[in-house]
Amino acid sequence: MSRFEGKVAIVTGAAQGIGEAYARALTAEGASVVVADLSDKGQAVADEIKGLYVRTDVSDPSSVGALAAAVAEHFGGIDFLVNNAAIFGTMKLDFLFTVDWDYYKKFMSVNMDGALLCARAVYPHMAERGGGVIVNQSSTAAWQYSGFYGLAKVGINGITQQLAHELGSLGIRVNAIAPGPIDTEANRTVVPGNMSQKIVRDKMALKRMGTPEDLVGMCLFLLSDEASWVTGQIFNVDGGEVFRA
Repeated sequence: MSRFEGKVAIVTGAAQGIGEAYARALTAEGASVVVADLSDKGQAVADEIKGLYVRTDVSDPSSVGALAAAVAEHFGGIDFLVNNAAIFGTMKLDFLFTVDWDYYKKFMSVNMDGALLCARAVYPHMAERGGGVIVNQSSTAAWQYSGFYGLAKVGINGITQQLAHELGSLGIRVNAIAPGPIDTEANRTVVPGNMSQKIVRDKMALKRMGTPEDLVGMCLFLLSDEASWVTGQIFNVDGGEVFRA
């Protein structure tokens, strides 16, 4: 029997890239997977993995509430939530003191608040099943100069630690993965190739960009019973880019 047979997992931002890799890996481990995304590409991914696609705006409380209700009705409950959705592939590069305020608020509503909204929507369904697991997507940007993107990831780390304490008594564990530079279409769109090469050359202990598949093992571990006494932690999976004391 696969590790996650009988488990129901929601992966936000799973229409492509890292989220898609998570969704496919969870399916391979026996989970029933929900692809929650605004992109219609999510339907194709869900069809391929024989999962469920729910069009979702993680920054909208009503949309997130509808997601949780639809999944609970369709599958009978919710066990796992992977908060991966983010504005990144279309991210505008700007400074904190000059970024358009409306854009900044929208950005933070997706990249930071979205994880909290999704957790708030699904935790009652997890509690009904005796517990569950939430994995948030952070980034090594949280420990480096990286503008409002890094600020959002600092927020994700704080949300992770706070929710771990607030939900622990319900049997719900909350952790985060902090990837380093990952070679995805979104990353190639935002980060110039020469900058990526410089990061690899100057900052990476392992001299290559990561791939979505490099993150899958940590995600599956944190969702599994092998991590049953692990919560409130942020795990770097970054090729040795960042050292934290």
